[in-house]
Formats: sequence, structure tokens, C-alpha cells
Amino acid sequence: MFPLSHMLRRFVRNGRMSVIDPAGQTHVFGGVAPGPELTIRLTDPALPRKLFLNPELNAGEAYMDGTMVFEEGTVEDFLKLFAANRTGLGSHPMQSALRKIWRLLRATQQYNPVGRSKEHVAHHYDLSDRLYELFLDSDRQYSCAYFANPDDDLETAQTNKRHHIAAKLDLKDGQRVLDIGCGWGGMALHLAGLKDVKVVGVTLSEEQLVVARRRADEQGLSDRVEFRLQDYREIAERFDRIVSVGMFEHVGTRYFRPFFRQVFELLTDDGVALVHSIGRMAPPGTTSPWIRKYIFPGGYAPSLSEVFAATEEEHLWVTDLEVLRLHYAETLRHWFDRFQANRAEVANLYDERFCRMWEFYLLSAEYAFRTGSQMVFQMQLARRRDAAPLIRDYMVDDERAMRGT
Repeated sequence: MFPLSHMLRRFVRNGRMSVIDPAGQTHVFGGVAPGPELTIRLTDPALPRKLFLNPELNAGEAYMDGTMVFEEGTVEDFLKLFAANRTGLGSHPMQSALRKIWRLLRATQQYNPVGRSKEHVAHHYDLSDRLYELFLDSDRQYSCAYFANPDDDLETAQTNKRHHIAAKLDLKDGQRVLDIGCGWGGMALHLAGLKDVKVVGVTLSEEQLVVARRRADEQGLSDRVEFRLQDYREIAERFDRIVSVGMFEHVGTRYFRPFFRQVFELLTDDGVALVHSIGRMAPPGTTSPWIRKYIFPGGYAPSLSEVFAATEEEHLWVTDLEVLRLHYAETLRHWFDRFQANRAEVANLYDERFCRMWEFYLLSAEYAFRTGSQMVFQMQLARRRDAAPLIRDYMVDDERAMRGT
């Protein structure tokens, strides 16, 4: 228990955590400043050593496996305490060294060539169709919503998001639109419902493709919206508009330049693209080892410095940039509440361990946006500096018209 105790004394400064070790002895850490208070019991004799060596991976696994038990407090209290003390953990010599190693291995961790990307997508997005129905909105928008008002419900906020993005695309009748990473088809179908446009949506998820095509049929839009099981790198057409929502996080740093090179090649000369992605307001880093292993293999939320470097090299104009700060934290809270309300059904679909994994994922992601360095950016891109209107009032005017305000 000694190495773990030494690390926790440096880590827990805000709040208090009592740890009952596998031998039954209680150790108390923190209390220097106000914060969450909880008591955890470690039941696996190997767990103290594992938590010292790699707490970000092994704490999540221990909760999933039931070897880290909350005697007082909840997993949310635990993650709140981690969020309140995250800088203390990173400054510990062991954790500092571990992060340097992770940085050296980034290229391997984010290896996403054609083919491998499909495997990574299937890991998360080819889960039970019913699972996503239980916590997403009715349009299945699995990305950051846009809360125009603090009291917006999830359905309203996700509709706001679709309007917000559509306004930035400045759609015109007769245009061809590409949706890279189209998910269950919500954005593509929304755009086709706004203007007389032809939309091609590409995904690597077979489960999402089935749902997207079914929805196009149900809405009578199959003649205007085509969904394909295709990697964006294999497309050889040109489009007036390109939209990509929640996909760039799965590209990986070594593929940033190829991604933007493909955007450049696919756009018409006066075309406009809109990339909506999770990012970070901190210098380049790495993905949490637990998230990388269990939730998004190959994923990485980039710093803007990394993204701008790639767009500059590929000769794209960044014609507009917006940073959404707390919108995703609020989105994740809605998802978590919906998941908890349907937890029993999820347990029937999978099992208790899966439920614990999903709880840990949704809560840890929420606090990464609420108190950490995570944010969302929307980047408008073009080949020509004057492809989009030079004054951005058009975005506000179009969005308000769509929302009827």
C-alpha cells in the first residue's frame, strides 16, 4: 500500500478520500481544502500496486470488475474528486514519466489506416441498436448538442445543433453535400429537408448504415440522400459542401494532413466545409488509457495548434472558428440521466460490468468537459477566401429563421 499512499497524499488536496485496503486497514487522504468526500474499499490484493502504476486505466477497470467498492459516496463522487485534483496526479514523478511514454507511443495508439478504422468504429458503434435508443435523443445525435437556452431539453438542444451547423454551411438549392461520418443519418436527412440538395453520407459502421438507410426510406428522402459503407479516403467525387460531425476525433494525429488534403480535393473551388470535433484547450497530449482501451480505440481529441498546422499545410482557409465550452458537459449529463433511467434494460442487453463501464465513460467524459481541458470546436474551411460570405451575420440570420425566433 505504501507507493499508492505516497501518491494519494500528493494527489488528494481538495476533498477527502478514505481507502480501506485489502487487509482492512483504513487510510485517509486530503482534507486540505473543501471538496467531495468518499470511502472506497479495495478488495483485490494486487489493486494498490496496479493503481499506483496506472491509476487512470486501473481505477476504471476496478470499478467495472467490482474490486473497487464505494462504501460511502458514488462513482460520480470519485470522478468529481479526481477532477478537482487532476493536476496533482499529473505532477507525481511516476505519472509524469508515464505520460511521457504515452506521448512517445501516440503514433501506435492512433494507428487508423483504411481497414483498421472500420475495426475501431465497430468496437463502439456496432453495439446493440437498442442501447443508443435508450440514452440518445430521438434523432440519435451522438455528439455535442447546442444549448441556446439553459433550460433546453436534449431534443431541443440537438435540433439547435443541426440548425447551428446548417447555418454555417450556407446551403443553396442544387448543391451536392458530403457528410463524413454520417452516423445514423440525422444530419444528412436534416440538410436534405432544408434545401433541395443531394447528400451523400459515409460511415464505417454497418449497424448505423442499416438505420440510416431505413430512416431515409421512411422519410421519403432516398432519392436525395445516399448512405454508403465507405471510408472517406476512398471517395473520388467533388462536393459543394462537406460536413463532418464527431468524426475527426477518430482520425489520429498522423492522419490530420491526409484528412484535410482529402477535404481540399473533394471540395469544389467555391465549396465550404464544416468540421465539428472534440478538442482540447491545452497543448498536445494523449488519450486516457481507459478510454482508449474500452471506448474509443484509436481516438484522440486534438489541440487547435495541431489542427491549424494541418490545415495550413494543406492550403485550406479557416474561414470561421467557434469553441463550444460547456455544451458537451450538459449533453453528457442528459445522456447519463437517460442511461440511469434505463439501466435495468441495458443490464438485460449486456450485463452489470457493461453498465459500470458506460457509467464510468459518461461521467468521466462529462467532468473532462466541465473541469478539464476538453472542449468542442466548429471549424469552417474553404479553398477560397471568399467562398463563404465575408460577414458572418448570415449564420445568425439563417439559424434564427430555422428556429423560428
